[in-house]
Amino acid sequence: MNRAWVVLITIAAGAASSGCAMQAPKPWQKGVLAKPEMTMAGDMLELKFNDHTWTSKEASFGGFGVGGGGCGCN
Repeated sequence: MNRAWVVLITIAAGAASSGCAMQAPKPWQKGVLAKPEMTMAGDMLELKFNDHTWTSKEASFGGFGVGGGGCGCN
């Protein structure tokens, strides 16, 4: 590799990584970020369904609602 390729790759890597800087949201962006669909948790109905499935499959796991025997009949 000659020196020109090394310089070109270095500049390209620097330009690509410069867009990864973490910045605080501006005050006018906070309203959009506060919407329910912007949460990291996702859909609450899907989370409840997944918790119910997990609790039904794991007999020793619980604490999210009504207890069951692990057979899925709760």
